[in-house]
Amino acid sequence: QAQLVESGGGLVQPGGSLTLSCEASGFPFSYYDMSWYRQAPGKKRELIAHISTSGAITNYADSVKGRFTISRDNDKNTVYLRMNSLNPEDTGVYYCYAQSEDVPPHWGQGTQVTVSS
Repeated sequence: QAQLVESGGGLVQPGGSLTLSCEASGFPFSYYDMSWYRQAPGKKRELIAHISTSGAITNYADSVKGRFTISRDNDKNTVYLRMNSLNPEDTGVYYCYAQSEDVPPHWGQGTQVTVSS
């Protein structure tokens, strides 16, 4: 069955960097737009980055624009989120999301990112 597995989360100091990975299996990854969502403590889940099937189009939430970069490797069925200049407001659970027309979307289980000194 379809599966998304995130990795790369952890504890990082303010100003630091992390790269999250999300490996897909069980569905045709290259046909799916991919996104990263974030859910901070006590807040709703929010879309922070999106990438098209080929990787040619990317979009970011204003809160992460210029600091985060989404990318994908369709040969490895993996989408990445490079996060620079992290601050405590970036703390939360990060989820991978796959969507394509006329089929149900898929969610990963999430990976925790904590930004703290």
